[in-house]
Amino acid sequence: MVGKRASPEVIENLRKQIGSDKSILRQYVGYVGLLIRGEFGRSYYTNRKVMDDLILKFPNTMKLALGAMLIATPIGVLLGFIAAYRRGTYLDRLITTVSVVGISVPVFWIGLVIMLIVSFKLRLLPPSGTGDIRFLVLPAVTLALPAVATLARVSRTSVIEILDMPFLQAVKAKGLKKWRINIVHILKNALIPIVTVIGLDFGSYLNGAVLTETIFGWDGIGRFAMEGIIKRDYPVVMGTIITGTVVFVLINLIVDITYQYLDPRVRLYARKR
Repeated sequence: MVGKRASPEVIENLRKQIGSDKSILRQYVGYVGLLIRGEFGRSYYTNRKVMDDLILKFPNTMKLALGAMLIATPIGVLLGFIAAYRRGTYLDRLITTVSVVGISVPVFWIGLVIMLIVSFKLRLLPPSGTGDIRFLVLPAVTLALPAVATLARVSRTSVIEILDMPFLQAVKAKGLKKWRINIVHILKNALIPIVTVIGLDFGSYLNGAVLTETIFGWDGIGRFAMEGIIKRDYPVVMGTIITGTVVFVLINLIVDITYQYLDPRVRLYARKR
């Protein structure tokens, strides 16, 4: 913070300012006190409150997370349905293979390839920065592709389990329309694992997609955390980690509550408890 040639007096004064001259226990108690007041301290480099920067950057991460999930959810679930209905065929094998590749390929490689083709070769969208929807498309697609692959695999497995259940034969015997059978009886019963994956992915995106935001220069929590790690700006690093933990727990709580509305058996079990 003060440079390599700073005098011992300057270093000691700085240690007193940031409180690193105190014992570990006193530093810990002081930081817990900050958390109770809803603060994370000040950045070592900008001297701004970390909470103010998090509040400023969180909406950008929210836009990116929502954009990625709006792309990933319908495409992933649809591919899973198609693979389940065509199981054992070449189409099923193709979707499964693409899903495995999508899960395996690193997200930073996907981002760089998309940037190279769309921005530098075709010159359709800006390669980096934060702004209107033109800047959002590339990072959102980059985040969405691994989620599409995961949702397709989970949806396929879940739908196949429902298709093999005896009750579905009785439903078909009633002469209901195919779209009603697919949505009301198959999709609704297959939703619990799908909703779980969507919740976990959305929670990780809200924590800040570090690599994606860094590659595309998107001014969100992930890039903020990466800058803090590189500079060893500990208040920033701790603030982003704690914020991410709280967000992830809240998203999982919402997913657990949603289970009760998707599956009557969960609601019945909760009442018995």
